[in-house]
Amino acid sequence: MNTKSVKAYGTESPEADLKQLHIDRRTVLPKDVEIDILYCGVCHSDLHFARNDWGMTEYPVVPGHEIVGRVTQVGGEVSKYKVGDLVAVGCLVDSCRTCSNCEADLEQYCTGGWVGTYGGYDKHLDTNTHGGYSETIVVDEEFVLRVPENLDKAGIAPVLCAGITTWSPLRYRNVGKDSKVAVVGLGGLGHMAIKLASALGAHVTLFSRSTNKIDDAKQLGANEVIISTDESAMEAAAGRFDVILDTVPYAHDFNPYIATLNTNGTLVVLGYLGPLEPPVVTVPMIMGRKSVAGSLIGGIAETQELLDFCGKHNIVSDIEVINMQDINNAYERMLKSDVKYRFVIDMKSLKG
Repeated sequence: MNTKSVKAYGTESPEADLKQLHIDRRTVLPKDVEIDILYCGVCHSDLHFARNDWGMTEYPVVPGHEIVGRVTQVGGEVSKYKVGDLVAVGCLVDSCRTCSNCEADLEQYCTGGWVGTYGGYDKHLDTNTHGGYSETIVVDEEFVLRVPENLDKAGIAPVLCAGITTWSPLRYRNVGKDSKVAVVGLGGLGHMAIKLASALGAHVTLFSRSTNKIDDAKQLGANEVIISTDESAMEAAAGRFDVILDTVPYAHDFNPYIATLNTNGTLVVLGYLGPLEPPVVTVPMIMGRKSVAGSLIGGIAETQELLDFCGKHNIVSDIEVINMQDINNAYERMLKSDVKYRFVIDMKSLKG
């Protein structure tokens, strides 16, 4: 297969900084869309994958799965997009397309093995997929998304991951104007959860350990903030919430939050992967039919629904735009939560 060499930023080992390198992109196939990348969001997953924190990285790796750009070329059988369209690519670039989950527009739960935007298997080039820290990307049109032109092009990038990760559980649980939603943690996921739940009409509460998050949360759309270290405030919140989105990325005690669920309420884990410490006490769950659940991004149709919703309500992520050459410093700052609330790379800095 013919390929084209493009500039990218990636790393060849878990200990090495990201640096400029060249990768091969396939030439456009009949169903492919070639995209000139304008902006790419920076996700915690990018950092974890680059540093092999999950023990599954094959090098070299080029991260980036929050991609916004313009179509520069389409294959002869492409019907959904044309040159010049503003489009996006999220966490997925392929799936088996035939399992029951794929047929139900749940490609993120593909039992045949979905293909990540980076770190997946590129069946066309027989190599790893490479992500959006690059000049261009070539993707099958079925995994390309349309971006409303009224949205800020940089600000919409994190919606492709942080946004859909919070939107999917809100939609699955039919959150609307009569819903009472709480969010644990105010970061990349948490701030999108507040914006989206608020736009859906829910009464939104932030759980935070810090009083200095109160003003920020209310500006984002939260109706109130409960300080989770205040035992009396937590006791007063008992039995209140229909849905709690827990975005905290490290092990922590779920039990105080479960107590604030109402009958049939659900705490949805979005941020933490791993064993629980301390363990969940099941008595309140059994006595109140309360649930602890998990959720992973969203399928292509649901992500398009989100982008359309954001276009209608003019919702984007709060971001700090950086140059590609500043990515290693951004990773260190991200580890310290030193960003409100997402970094986004201006890809002109790589192309120049």
